[in-house]
Amino acid sequence: MKAASRRTRLAAALCTALTMVLVAAPAALAENGVGLTGPTTDKSVTFVCFGVIAFFAALVIVLSLIQGRLEKRKEQRRYDLQRYG
Repeated sequence: MKAASRRTRLAAALCTALTMVLVAAPAALAENGVGLTGPTTDKSVTFVCFGVIAFFAALVIVLSLIQGRLEKRKEQRRYDLQRYG
């Protein structure tokens, strides 16, 4: 009988872990509907939503700055290649 490949064993282990997490999810970190931060209120939901909005706004700004720097390097390199080559 041929031994299972490493990829097959890894896939089986991941499926088992995912199944265990999904089975344990309803009971995880909650007691009587109260999670780690206490009861959910409108104020807490609003602050979390504002945090999500701020995160994505900051993400767009940072990624745009990175892309601008990379474009500047690309244009400088293209200019140098035309000038020297």
